[in-house]
Amino acid sequence: MRGESFRRGLKDGVPIGLGYFAVSFTFGMMAVSGGLSIWQAVLISLTNLTSAGQFAGLDIIIMAGSYWEMALTQLIINLRYCLMSFSLSQKLRRDVPWAHRYLVAFGVTDEIFGISASQEGKVSPYYNYGAMCVAIPGWTLGTLAGAISGNLLPAFMVSALSVAIYGMFLAIIIPPAKTSRAVLGVVVGSMAVSSLFAVVPGLKEVSSGFVIIITTLLVAGAAAYFFPVEDESTEEKEAGVSES
Repeated sequence: MRGESFRRGLKDGVPIGLGYFAVSFTFGMMAVSGGLSIWQAVLISLTNLTSAGQFAGLDIIIMAGSYWEMALTQLIINLRYCLMSFSLSQKLRRDVPWAHRYLVAFGVTDEIFGISASQEGKVSPYYNYGAMCVAIPGWTLGTLAGAISGNLLPAFMVSALSVAIYGMFLAIIIPPAKTSRAVLGVVVGSMAVSSLFAVVPGLKEVSSGFVIIITTLLVAGAAAYFFPVEDESTEEKEAGVSES
């Protein structure tokens, strides 16, 4: 089962790794042009795994911002990963050791969370390891390639590469949305709430990091209320009653 889960994670992680390569290519170019060395840029990508956080952090590094500014910015932008980790922990079996849970949490990104959450039933941590084994090298090698390339690519190609990750994420959420009313409701609800923050005066001033957190809490709370998922112990009890 571990090997099968790992191989399935590898397969599902291939498009994520390719998308990450394209996006991190841009990050590598921006990091080197901003004064960082090639290996500094690569080390950031290898240890952080957060596109929005890295781009925001890069601006602070280039402008010689303070540590407090960096810490607060990363907290706001990346706080959504805490919510994703809480949700993903419910997909793991209760007997999964804490060491595996910490490793899975390290590799939580928007896209890896998306494919993990869309799996039916419980998810093995080895599924996430398989996805991480493709996604992390894709993100890191893309940064390396971009850092080495410098400013060789034209601006229109760099812009096209930065859009690739959005198409990849659509490919993750559309298939389960076609078969699950709950997933479809979450997608539509998220789009509606995000649109409000984009057009309503006053709400437009809220930072993107807080928009993600607020949207997640509102939509996830509504989904939990209208589409509750039975607890593992409840399912086991019902199965025992039906067998008897």
